[in-house]
Amino acid sequence: MPIERINYWGNPNIGVYMFANDKIALVPPNFEDKLEPIVSSVLRVPVLRVSIAGMNIIGVLVVGNNKGILLPAVVREHEYREIKSHFDGNVAIVKSKYTALGNICLVNDRAALIYPEAYEDLKHIVKDVLEVEVVEKGTIANIPTVGSAAFINNKGGLVHPDASEAELDYLSQLFGVRVDVGTVNFGIGFIKSGLVANNYGVLVGDRTTGPEIMRIMQVFGD
Repeated sequence: MPIERINYWGNPNIGVYMFANDKIALVPPNFEDKLEPIVSSVLRVPVLRVSIAGMNIIGVLVVGNNKGILLPAVVREHEYREIKSHFDGNVAIVKSKYTALGNICLVNDRAALIYPEAYEDLKHIVKDVLEVEVVEKGTIANIPTVGSAAFINNKGGLVHPDASEAELDYLSQLFGVRVDVGTVNFGIGFIKSGLVANNYGVLVGDRTTGPEIMRIMQVFGD
């Protein structure tokens, strides 16, 4: 599986600004032109430049898998239409006070773990739109924003280094993949902030070290 270091206008926290699955990558409108072919090549998907509510923090606001994408209630109609027209899957707007969907939901194609205080209807929306088998509420290393503390795809999962062995076993069984601890961007435990990936490739923030990349490859490699 290919892996590449990049940044967003000098910022290594690329996961704050990007979303990807096996069908599409969403990046901000001002994404650097030189990076678009890198993203497309590594992840093997077309790249769509779009904002959410006029904001560039797509990775914070959007959550999804290969079957669907969930957008926050603040999304503008033209942004919703743009994403829906370019993505071959379910696209839905979550009508709730929670806008940072990428931070409060952790998903792959099999399951989802969501913010423990999320209202019950969110479980049903995630299950129906993303077509996962099971949705559970919980934390990772006592961190309620589970979507920020980990990244899961259909090959593996990388989670905050403070996660316990019991949590790793639980997450592995829930998502049906091998799960291990790691960091990005020279010791950052909030994995999602510095990693964007799908089942074809991985992008990491450019401060990510060689040993961190080796761990990432062990978890997500073919």
